[in-house]
Amino acid sequence: MIPLENYINGALSPAVNKTYIDVYNPADGSVFAQAPNSDKEDIALAYQAAQAAFPGWSSTSIQMRSRILIKIADAIADDLDALAVAESMDNGKPLSLAKRVDIPRASDNFRFFAQAITQFSSESHEMTRAINYTLRQAIGVVGCISPWNLPLYLFSWKIAPALAAGNTVIAKPSEVTPYTAYLLSKICIAAGLPKGVLNIVHGEGAQVGAEMTKHPGIKAISFTGSTRVGGEIAKVAAPMFKKLSLEMGGKNPNIIFADCDYDQMLKTTLRSSFSNQGQICLCGSRIFIERSIYDKFKQDFVSATKQLVVGDPSDDKTDIGAIVSKLHFDKIHSYIQLAQEEGGTILAGGKVIQPKGKENGWYITPTIIEGLAADCRTNTEEIFGPVVSIMPFDTEEEVLQYANSTDYGLSCTLWTSDLTRAHTLSKAIHAGIVWVNTWLHRDLRTPFGGVKNSGVGREGGLDALRFFTEAKNICIKY
Repeated sequence: MIPLENYINGALSPAVNKTYIDVYNPADGSVFAQAPNSDKEDIALAYQAAQAAFPGWSSTSIQMRSRILIKIADAIADDLDALAVAESMDNGKPLSLAKRVDIPRASDNFRFFAQAITQFSSESHEMTRAINYTLRQAIGVVGCISPWNLPLYLFSWKIAPALAAGNTVIAKPSEVTPYTAYLLSKICIAAGLPKGVLNIVHGEGAQVGAEMTKHPGIKAISFTGSTRVGGEIAKVAAPMFKKLSLEMGGKNPNIIFADCDYDQMLKTTLRSSFSNQGQICLCGSRIFIERSIYDKFKQDFVSATKQLVVGDPSDDKTDIGAIVSKLHFDKIHSYIQLAQEEGGTILAGGKVIQPKGKENGWYITPTIIEGLAADCRTNTEEIFGPVVSIMPFDTEEEVLQYANSTDYGLSCTLWTSDLTRAHTLSKAIHAGIVWVNTWLHRDLRTPFGGVKNSGVGREGGLDALRFFTEAKNICIKY
């Protein structure tokens, strides 16, 4: 049993109430760690530490802040293997994926914002016998709440820009996947991050997240998670005039035209459908295929999907690991049953399996469903698992209507060699991100976020640094 601890005021400690939450290994259903079951007393201590640290950290030179963040980035890279094992154990994702994507990206996040802050500039505007210039100043104590699907990856995505900009941070990782956040605490101590600058408080969202949201001293909340929880945060935080960045759910369309690079499309679509067990907010869960290639695509896609290996996340041969929790496993399974009730036909997957030696784990085979109406629940509600639907279309106008027919608007993938079509549809699609002939091709300088029920605000690059600072205009007459 691994005992995890909070990281408050530069030190590791249990929750004030000395109670714990069991942390499960999705691969076999066992409890392998216990995380602090924190509450408002721990948030109060974290706030006191962050508030006391803010004057010193915000006045620390940009160069010094950058150097400390680079030390953290280097330490994450040096601990790649151990962190990847922890991430896989905590989340159920294949170890190979954690090594290839999650942990390197966490290191990249700290490194990127360590460098970006040194290039962050403000504006000046000259008038007749006067000059205006804009300062971008740190907000103060800010809150970062991250999800369970990409635990360290998205945790660092929020913390790094907040720290780079000179804020002090109270951060809450998901109680489902807290292990690598705890290990990050140790890395920050070793890197010499001043005490109180970053405080990591473990616990349930209903206690820790809610307390962060309503705390009057926490001036901004950056949240990634479900639309339901994002709405609850907004109800509390908006009347308090906190700054909000809410990155929420998605029901992303994948639009495939007959003139695409077929082999590249098929390979990428397999990845964009089922990577991380489909537990990525950017996965394309609704696949629309031009009718002339629909039958060929269906045959090839089903065949490729059936070849994916579902199994022990620690096995290098595994393509699809375990679902993150029993609760989420049950949710995904219920949607597969709903799809059949709504008239869908399962072409591949849809089965619960237990790999040898992992009989108590939570595994679902990657699932393809055909024959659903575009407006049914399966096609409009976020499932967040290895489940996709496929549907033919005839015209651009038809598929555009399908693509925009949900309450979500996070991302879209478009496959075509027609440049005019690519530009025209990209502009008309209701999404914050459109990938043309690729997927998850991310440049950390670009804005990230969604429209409609997929979110408010943008993360990434200068947008993140702007979110974590306040603009002040100064006008001097001469």
